Amino acid sequence: MEGAVRRAVYLQLRLKSYFCTAPLGAVFFDMKYRRLTREQLEELHQEFINFLATQSITAEEWAALKKEQPRVAEEEIDLFSDLVWEGVLARVAYLENISAQQMHLFHLTEREMKLISVKLMNPEVDLRTREGFAWFRKNWQSDFVEYLVASKAYSEDPSQDKFELIEQGAQITKGELYQWFDQVIEQ
Repeated sequence: MEGAVRRAVYLQLRLKSYFCTAPLGAVFFDMKYRRLTREQLEELHQEFINFLATQSITAEEWAALKKEQPRVAEEEIDLFSDLVWEGVLARVAYLENISAQQMHLFHLTEREMKLISVKLMNPEVDLRTREGFAWFRKNWQSDFVEYLVASKAYSEDPSQDKFELIEQGAQITKGELYQWFDQVIEQ
């Protein structure tokens, strides 16, 4: 039990805003984001092992924890997921959300989110297809394409703002499309 208390104290110090204390002193993890998918967790297998090691949890202890205290094991996975999301969201600079008729290109600066929005007025074109994007490249200056440029200050929690865009379908990118449009707009 001493190890569990030490781990709870460590976790409270590490992520104090994520915890609430239940009546009898039990500590429960309150996720800020969402659990990583099975595929994401498999890709981050070594990082998860390192995460457990920082909490002095060996492979044998992890196996026992999953078997004997599955809720605690689930909370460890949730905590790891939130730590991964925090790291990703702190570094992400560009997001793209592309649908059949629209592109929302985001540049996530330190102070604000900048948006370049592209809307096709031709319902026969689907930007998600090779043919549709080829049409767009030929016709990007035509009357069939509308543009909007905007910016918005972050809320009190910039990481949460970024996460919500990702949950709405935005993909993390290197920003090549945003940068190209930004240069064209500046000219």
